[in-house]
Amino acid sequence: MEKSGYQIRVMSKEDLSLAVEWAAEEGWNPGLHDAASFFAADPNGFLMGYLNGEPISSISVVKYSNGFGFLGFYIVKPEYRGKGYGLAIWQAGLEYLAGCNIGLDGVVDQQANYRRSGFSLAYGNIRFEGLGGGVAPEQADIIPIDEAHFNEVLCYDSAFFPASRDVFLRHWLNQRESVALAIRRGGKLAGYGVIRPCREGYKIGPLFADDVALAEDLFLALRAKASAYDPVYLDVPESNHAGVALAGKYEMEPVFTTARMYTGEFPDISVERTFGVTTFELG
Repeated sequence: MEKSGYQIRVMSKEDLSLAVEWAAEEGWNPGLHDAASFFAADPNGFLMGYLNGEPISSISVVKYSNGFGFLGFYIVKPEYRGKGYGLAIWQAGLEYLAGCNIGLDGVVDQQANYRRSGFSLAYGNIRFEGLGGGVAPEQADIIPIDEAHFNEVLCYDSAFFPASRDVFLRHWLNQRESVALAIRRGGKLAGYGVIRPCREGYKIGPLFADDVALAEDLFLALRAKASAYDPVYLDVPESNHAGVALAGKYEMEPVFTTARMYTGEFPDISVERTFGVTTFELG
């Protein structure tokens, strides 16, 4: 797309690293090694806008299938806001996902704008901040996730996401400096979670489990991977009251909220077993 020196192009990996920097400047606290996982999900699903060669805007529109995509990284450099550049890249992103049910986790004060583009509110998410450390439970059924467990984890993940995300998940579970753990009950996978380093502290996400007791065991095991001085963040759907209570039990404080919205019907996913969202950027 080209208009008055403004061009919108598919990002390179280097461009995506710049968009991650912009996200950090916005206070979104991205993971240190997120970019590779994001790019693997859909290399064509990241757009950047250039004004006379200068990168000034970004959006991610990852197409997980022909029927579902997720929008994120919608950023315009502050000095270029209000001039139509954001709208242009937004429209280009929606065009790429034409025909898909599109999800996003947007800042709450932008809900009205998203509604005008056909998005409807499904539920809110709350980012909680606490501290790492503590002692992992003596739970023999908590195991590190390795390649031998991947297909089982992928199958379990299908209850929490409306499309297969095998390529993304394989990268996410193997991020540098991250820890991925699964929990079993009765010989079957009953939950899994990941903790990864971010610009500030660590984020736990996803945190999926069949009930709150299993989620708590996983949470404690993951939290123990960070030091007692490190901030730890957990993004919980506010409609998962057990998850919100779990965060409160460990003295985590709400610091940020988002609105999960979709252009189509709310997907049949297990929000009540989602104790931690994978990532606001890609769902």
